[in-house]
Amino acid sequence: MDSKIISRLLLIIIFFFTTHLNAIEFKGKFVQGHYIIGITDPLAKIIIDKKEVRVSKDGYFVFGLDRDRKFDVTITKYINGKKEKIIKKVIKRKYNIQRIDGLEESKVTPPESVYKRIKEENNKIGKARAINSDLPFFKNQFIMPVKGIISGVYGSQRILNGKPKWPHYGIDIAAKKGTKIKSSATGVVTMAEVDLYYTGGTIIMDHGHGISTIYSHLETLNVKVGDEILQGDVIGTVGSTGRSTGPHLDFRINWFQTRLDPMSLIN
Repeated sequence: MDSKIISRLLLIIIFFFTTHLNAIEFKGKFVQGHYIIGITDPLAKIIIDKKEVRVSKDGYFVFGLDRDRKFDVTITKYINGKKEKIIKKVIKRKYNIQRIDGLEESKVTPPESVYKRIKEENNKIGKARAINSDLPFFKNQFIMPVKGIISGVYGSQRILNGKPKWPHYGIDIAAKKGTKIKSSATGVVTMAEVDLYYTGGTIIMDHGHGISTIYSHLETLNVKVGDEILQGDVIGTVGSTGRSTGPHLDFRINWFQTRLDPMSLIN
């Protein structure tokens, strides 16, 4: 075979493998409320829209799409002085309307006397969700934390005692009081409160790269801040504390302050 042809074939092969190795692979759907895992060169710098995200030692990164996101996602990659931009269209979803009556009126429209308490609690929750650790557990499969009936789904517009309120940002799983709750993924406890105004007994866990899980309305808590928890470990029991009309677990997943659909991780 002619040496020029061989040289050209070698260049084509080198180009193919270099391009393939440097390409970004995505796991997840570009749908409102969904969770996306990316795989790239570990040395790459990744920007999601205008936010730089962590890239793990094995090339994994993660981000999430807001419930009401209306514009495309721009993923920018920098490596070896080169810049690559990827634009992904975000698919819109239709959400349910959920009416809940019979709530204590002070939980629907809190009196001014508890405003300071609510603000302080929200600040604590915000700080826990802002943690940007290098824990690697965000990339693993998540599991349902408790067996029960799904009584509330992500994204549904809530009307409480006839008054329109914020959408629901988690899934409600109805179960008997005292039912054991398991950790959905391996992680570290960053909040463990027995009596928050809205969510009652509440646990927040960090799984790395801004991914956190929240477990609310618990009757009992079996963990404390700083505990390292394995997936499947029992962290508490189902209750009806805080703003609740019956025993259930409100289970939520966040990418920093962006609230995600837990079913996009579990499925």
